[in-house]
Amino acid sequence: MGLTPTKLIWMNGKLVPWNEAKVHVLTHTLHYGLGVFEGIRCYKTEKGPAVFRLVDHIKRLENSAKITGMVLPYSVDELVAATKEMIRANEIEECYIRPIAFYGYGVMGLNPEGAPVNVAIAAWPWGTYLGEDGLEKGVRAKISPWVRIHPRILPPAAKLVANYANSIFAKVDALKSGYEEAILLNLDGFVTEGPGENLFIVENGNLVTPPLSSGALGGITRDSIIRIARDEGILVREENISKERLYRADEAFFTGTAAEVTPIREIDGNVIGSGKRGEITGKLQRTFFETVRGRRPEYEDWLDYVE
Repeated sequence: MGLTPTKLIWMNGKLVPWNEAKVHVLTHTLHYGLGVFEGIRCYKTEKGPAVFRLVDHIKRLENSAKITGMVLPYSVDELVAATKEMIRANEIEECYIRPIAFYGYGVMGLNPEGAPVNVAIAAWPWGTYLGEDGLEKGVRAKISPWVRIHPRILPPAAKLVANYANSIFAKVDALKSGYEEAILLNLDGFVTEGPGENLFIVENGNLVTPPLSSGALGGITRDSIIRIARDEGILVREENISKERLYRADEAFFTGTAAEVTPIREIDGNVIGSGKRGEITGKLQRTFFETVRGRRPEYEDWLDYVE
């Protein structure tokens, strides 16, 4: 998906023109992959632009950095304020937001000690990641031949730049195979997540999602859907899900900042449920979109308005 440039990017405490937000070719993270990032969305509401669970996302960025040993030079409050400042400066009502912290120019070799920690926050207009049709009709997915990274290899709990090489391989394989998305299993053969999304199935009216111990990232949208479902009287369980159980599901869907809530209509050629968006998926999807657009007072605390 191509980028639509906005005017300014927040970089190391300053707003700089989009085309001038550059780094040196010997930037440490470019060579070794030790950086952390977030994906956040800002939605248009009747009260103006609102960022969905901004503080939670920035806290996860900070936690990802802690897991890797990186010390961020800015506090959560400072990065929250910087995000809002950047959105206001770009005069945009809806956008995808990408904060990233990375080791910059100054040292080479595997030890990043001595390299400065750079932080940037960019935003641009970005539609539904898996397509508008996907939101209504669902997407086709395949079990990836690539296995999700194990906690003793790289930390799945961190939104780590290096982790996403694993995701890229899975995504590209799915696209080349004629599918819209992949599903990654762990070394034990259980479902973890998509390349950039968490996954849920519906069984007999109940919601099931892999536990974080499976290797799945602790998604902010995942957490939101769990709370919304429970508030609507739907039983939610975190359990290991086998490939066979996935095929037999009544409904299945992906969640994520980019993917939002996207139904899965087919996996490995197996039609899921009726082969279209299921009743519970549709109900949760509607509540989610009402929430992010400020139409659900009970979830108002999830919205950070850009004054």
